[in-house]
Amino acid sequence: MKQLFLTISLSLMCFHGFAQYTETINSNRPGASQGAFSVGHKVIQFEMGGLYEQNQHDLTQIDATQWGVDYEFRFGIIMEQLELNLKGRYLSTTEEYIQGGQNIENSYSNFQSNTLAIKYLVYDPYKKRAFEKPNIYSWKANNSFQWRDLIPAVSIYAGANILLGDNNPYLAPGVGKLTPTAALVTQNNWGKWVFVMNFIADRFTSDDPYYSGIFTMTHTLNAQFSVFAEYQAIKNDFYADDLVRLGGAYLFSKDLQLDLYGLTNFKDTPSRWQVGLGLSYRLDNKHEDEIIMEKKQPKQKKNKKVKNSELVDPESELD
Repeated sequence: MKQLFLTISLSLMCFHGFAQYTETINSNRPGASQGAFSVGHKVIQFEMGGLYEQNQHDLTQIDATQWGVDYEFRFGIIMEQLELNLKGRYLSTTEEYIQGGQNIENSYSNFQSNTLAIKYLVYDPYKKRAFEKPNIYSWKANNSFQWRDLIPAVSIYAGANILLGDNNPYLAPGVGKLTPTAALVTQNNWGKWVFVMNFIADRFTSDDPYYSGIFTMTHTLNAQFSVFAEYQAIKNDFYADDLVRLGGAYLFSKDLQLDLYGLTNFKDTPSRWQVGLGLSYRLDNKHEDEIIMEKKQPKQKKNKKVKNSELVDPESELD
């Protein structure tokens, strides 16, 4: 099943934005990482999707099926560099196992995560480059690798995990309803390639801190399609893993994107595979209609008629 999933996922596409505000939607889906740039001032964006997962634990002999919903609401506030972000995941799980010679089925559901945070662009190396003129004497100078290309855009992300209800089955004991989260986000734009890194510290004041690193490479194929591959390392006492995501998206319009992705891991405690389908939609309030006043053309003076007798022979002037 995993081999089939990987084959299908490789043929799919993903779209990630390259700038603070872009003419086309700048979505964090379908990968787990987020880019360094915000959606742009006055822009409101909705990113939602459903997922299906199967996992099997060889030690506990538990088979689990999960259905879930991912959601993310992004708002560009105050300035271009700042974004308010609300994101989370709601899961419904059904476990099956054998106990005392009987088949047992156990079902439960809750929010796996629910986070309210802000993201601020600390450094943008591409801002000044937009005003640079190309070297008209050298194609190589304009297209060859430069050391400054290794300098990424950098953002900081900080907020709080907010969970309602008691005895959340997706969290380890000792984790409170309100815990901090923080991340360092970097992004390199290399033409049609984009490389994003997220370094995440989550619930670090609780008895069950969660640390993660996500590395995403995206390649744009054309105006509608692009593909991505992503690796995520998770370090946590309750759950640690190495995950790979592959997938993609199709751009229906400058404000609407459809995505599809798959996930797998490399261990059997538990072994996992997951697929997801999502949609991103942008309400673009950034640009306002402008009334362009037509300038009145100055009246042209009528040419004065010249009589033949008034014409001057240029050769006569030389005499």
